Amino acid sequence: MSSEFTLLSAFLVGLFGSVHCIGMCGGIVGSLTMGISPEIRESSLRLIPYLSMYNLGRILSYMLIGLLAGFLGQQLSEVLPLGNPRMVAMWASSIFMIILGLYIGGWWRILTVLEKAGSQLWRYLEPLGRRFLPVKTPFHALGLGLIWGWLPCGLVYSVVAFAVTTGDTVQGALLMLAFGAGTLPMMLTLGATASWLVRITRHSIVQQIIGALIIVFGLFILFGPHHHKMPQSHDGHHGASSAYVLISNG
Repeated sequence: MSSEFTLLSAFLVGLFGSVHCIGMCGGIVGSLTMGISPEIRESSLRLIPYLSMYNLGRILSYMLIGLLAGFLGQQLSEVLPLGNPRMVAMWASSIFMIILGLYIGGWWRILTVLEKAGSQLWRYLEPLGRRFLPVKTPFHALGLGLIWGWLPCGLVYSVVAFAVTTGDTVQGALLMLAFGAGTLPMMLTLGATASWLVRITRHSIVQQIIGALIIVFGLFILFGPHHHKMPQSHDGHHGASSAYVLISNG
């Protein structure tokens, strides 16, 4: 797969999967907007800087997580004896995407295991986020976003696993940036129409449709036309960025 296709995959997961963000982050964004003075909340234009800074902080945290994930993948690529790392990475990312679709659709909640593991770190970070409430300035919103980007979330963790397969710190960060960009339309809309959007996206049929779309996309990555064009590789060690090279250069 090309690097552009990999980034597009992450963007689409963020775009479609952000329905899940409504349940996870809806209360946070609601607290963000309710903590702002009424005269600002009533003006969409004056609310934009707050929502923008919140989402900037959130995506910056995603990029840091992606950088760390890419570094982990880089270390693993140097020690694991993989006969065809490109194939292994493609299978791993596809399987995680299918698992994510099952998770969002409510058919298999296996990713809650990762969320519970992440909650151990969250116990220490969550009190820091509360220090920025009520939100009085856009910089308070930025700080809130930086903290809440670490919120335990199966959707985020599935893309982090994808970032590990890049085996490259920069590409891992870019992958999470693409994912964060995909979540922006839903999260920005949520800030302005929180209650209406939460009601719509909590319907099981909406979540099942989104989950099914992500599963289909994961199957396409696994069995699509590009799958048969991949050259076989038996060189398991290409230096620090071997895993990414093998999954991203078509």
